[in-house]
Order: sequence, then C-alpha cells, then structure tokens
Amino acid sequence: MKRFTIIQIFAVLCAVYPAVFLASCSKLMGYSVVLWADPEKNLADGDIVPVFIKSNISHTYVVSADSQNMDNKIEVPLWQLTEPLPRRQAEKEAERYAEYRNQYARVATDGLPIRADADSVGRQVYRLRRDEIIKVLYKGTGSKVMSGQNELPGEWLRVLTSDGTEGWCYSYNLRLFDITEDQTIVETTENEEDILAKDTLLQTVLASQWYPEEYAGMIREKRIDLDKMRSEYGFDPGTANGQIKLTLAGLTLRYPYAGIRKGTGAQYYFIDTPLSITIRSESYIVVHYVDDMGKPTAYDFITLSESVDDLIKNELKRRTALYTTLAAGGAVYTSTNYGKIQFEGSNLFKWDGFQMLVPSVIPENAGENGSIAFTCFLSRSLQALYDGVIEFHFDGVNQPVYFLYKLQSNGLTMETLSSTAVRNNIVSQRSSSPVVMFFSK
Repeated sequence: MKRFTIIQIFAVLCAVYPAVFLASCSKLMGYSVVLWADPEKNLADGDIVPVFIKSNISHTYVVSADSQNMDNKIEVPLWQLTEPLPRRQAEKEAERYAEYRNQYARVATDGLPIRADADSVGRQVYRLRRDEIIKVLYKGTGSKVMSGQNELPGEWLRVLTSDGTEGWCYSYNLRLFDITEDQTIVETTENEEDILAKDTLLQTVLASQWYPEEYAGMIREKRIDLDKMRSEYGFDPGTANGQIKLTLAGLTLRYPYAGIRKGTGAQYYFIDTPLSITIRSESYIVVHYVDDMGKPTAYDFITLSESVDDLIKNELKRRTALYTTLAAGGAVYTSTNYGKIQFEGSNLFKWDGFQMLVPSVIPENAGENGSIAFTCFLSRSLQALYDGVIEFHFDGVNQPVYFLYKLQSNGLTMETLSSTAVRNNIVSQRSSSPVVMFFSK
C-alpha cells in the first residue's frame, strides 16, 4: 500500500477543494528557528523558516526553506525546530543561538551524561557514546564540575542530540567544530540496504530480546521486585513480524515499520515510527521515543542470559518458602502484651489481641484477619540481625504494616518498622524508636 506524506495529502486537498483548503494550505502558523542543520533540505541551523502545518501523527512540521518560493514546502521533524512564533519573536529567539551557529561537538568519552539541569548531580536524561555528534545550542551557568579537589575547565552547554534529546552537558569532554568546515554529520544513503545487511552489530541487536536495564541490578543484588519485573516488559525489534514493540509499566507502543534507516554513528531509525535506537554494545541499547507532542524520551535496555519467567518463578518460590517456614505445623505465636498470631496457610493469618499496637502501629479499623507478603529485602547491614521483612495486610486496611522479623527455635521476634523506611522495596535502617516484640511458639 502506497504511503503519502502530509505535504502530498494537503497538496491534493488544495487542488481538489481550493475554496475550502487553499487558505489553510498557505496560512502561516508562525516562524521557527532551525536547531539542527540538514544540508539536503537546504536548512542551516540558526535559519528562520516559515511554518505552515504541524502534524502530531508524523511528528513533523511543514515549512518552506526557499525564501523565493514559499510554495516549495518540505517536512522537518518537530525536534529539529523551535516552536513557531511571530516573526519578531522568532528573530529574537534566533539571537539566543547565534553564538553557536554551525557549532557541533564530538563526544570524547563514552557514557558522558546529558542532564536536565546545569548541575553535576542533576537528573540524567541521556548518556552519550564516544564520537557521537551533538549540536551545541547555547551556553549557560551552572554548578562547578570537580575532579577530586580541582575544578575541571569548561562550561555548561545546552545541547541537542540527533534524535531530539535536549539538555545540559559540561564541555570538558566535548570537542567543538564548525559544521561548515567538517562534514562529519552528513549521512549517506547509498546502497543503504546492503550496508545495513552487513552491519553485524545491528543484526545481533535485531535478533535479541531486550529488557529494562534495572533488571540487571535486581539480578546482581538478588532482589527481584515483582512489581517492576514482568516478562512482557521490554523492547522487541519485531524482526519476525515487522512490528516494533515497546512495553513498560503504563506504556505500550506497537508500530509496523517499513525498514530501518541509519543515522549518525550508531543511531538507527525505524521508518514510519516515532522510535529509534542507539547501540552502545551488543548487550546494551537506548530506545528513543518521540511522543505526539514532539517530546523525546530515552529508555535503557539490556539483554539477559537468564529467563525472566524463571527469575519470577524462583522469586515466588522464595516468598512461598518464607511463609511456609513461619506457618510450619499451623504454628501459633503468642505474646502476653501483643496477642496471638496464627499462620493458617495460603499466606493467610489471624492476629487477635494487638490492641496495644493501635493506633501507633496498626490502624484502628484493622480486622483480625488478613494476608502475609514478603516483597521487601534487607540491606546487608541488617541481614545479620533479621531474617527479613514481613508485611501484614489487614482486612479493612489499604496499606500494609511492616515488621522486621527473626524466627527462632522457641518463637518469633518482630520489630515495628515505619513504611518510610521502605524505599524501592529495600529496608536499610531500623525505625528510630521501634517496638520489639517476642511471640513464643
């Protein structure tokens, strides 16, 4: 099925229904500043171009790069231009970028971060690879960047990557150059299909299944968070069915694509989709997504040598084993002050006589029955003192009540634990004034 560009569609409409569409086809939205040069389209960064149409479907603007012929229109990715403004405002906006017009930079070290703020501890929005080319937009002021006791020379620069990610990068590991003198970022499409077919690294990536990078930390630390680890989460390049798929918590994207286009360096674009990838290695990629508003987001993915389904199954077994040990023989644990706890099987419990813990620990509306869970992990410093963290989900209460616990031959010791001590399902410290309870068996 033949695909039509937004320019072709509007050209047809203007020709067939001139009375209806001619005005809108020629009406200006405003003027934008070009952020990233595209010599093939006669666009230089810093140019001011008229904008006619914005498409949130194809993520492009329709502009004219020919001041002598405004009917000569082209499509440009949203990220490549600033938001359309009135002419005078656009000219003022262009002054902001004038100092670094034609200035790009080559990255001198792998893993160099782009940050949301001009601060060495600011949130990372992108990690650059060695020799990647980025556009320098303008400079700003920010925190000092130190190496030991010494301040590194350089300055904070606002930069733009070739997929539209924008942020702050310190210039110490950047090598600036003038694009009019260095044609490094000019891409070639000659025999592109043959080139991609011979790209062994790309072929390895396309044949792999990719999972969120945070899975590696869970596996390394042996702390599988089942709220975050799901077998369906990941990135599927879709080589089997020609349909690329990205699935994360609260996000599912699926697009058929017509092929792959190589960009700058290790950047690859899935044609007719808002997705692209940067290959860091055969086991690490960054997936870039541009949403309907033109906002770019990046996600890190890795390959795994272990089955996610097996990891999940083993974690469920671990949790079941913890409950089974506590409930062995229908165990009942009794405390003079804090009542009686009975583990009744199937992760269920009954606890009566806990009034001394109400309402400071257990909410007033908590019922005597409920279920047990073991979703949390102890830091290494606490593992020598306790067996783990037990969660009581009382009937009538939405939030769990946490306790540190240690099982002994003659009973069960539990220590109250504030929910604020649980961060990302890990407990690193005890509560400041805990209640320590012993339940005899």
